[in-house]
Amino acid sequence: MSTTIESSPELVELGRFFKIAGQRFDAGQAAPEMFSQAIDATWHVLAQNTQAHREFTAAHAGQELSHIAWAGHGHIAWVKAYEEAYGRLPEIWFTNADGIVNTEALAQYRETGTVVAEWDCGPKPGPGDGDDVVPEKTIR
Repeated sequence: MSTTIESSPELVELGRFFKIAGQRFDAGQAAPEMFSQAIDATWHVLAQNTQAHREFTAAHAGQELSHIAWAGHGHIAWVKAYEEAYGRLPEIWFTNADGIVNTEALAQYRETGTVVAEWDCGPKPGPGDGDDVVPEKTIR
């Protein structure tokens, strides 16, 4: 049975992120860094519905993915692959969970084509263990 989740810019970008993740995993590369708080908040909401999450990751990544805690800071390695597939990163990637855009980081990306950011999570192949903390946000 398919579960429908209403689309939003965050959900569209999450699907694209999962597509990049699936390609990276298939190529034996490291997991992509989830640096957008806005998109990650949407991921947490999606993860509350196990069936919808499973279907969404499989449809976009070609496999089931789960959410893992993984913190770091540095160059976001998957940006070029994203740009080749979809064009430049939209503003939502530089937006926090409260909807505030980091204009400095966005401007740097637009000038240099690179993203240097912090992240605290990412995907991994396979089902999750259900221990995500879900922020208070709903998918629009």
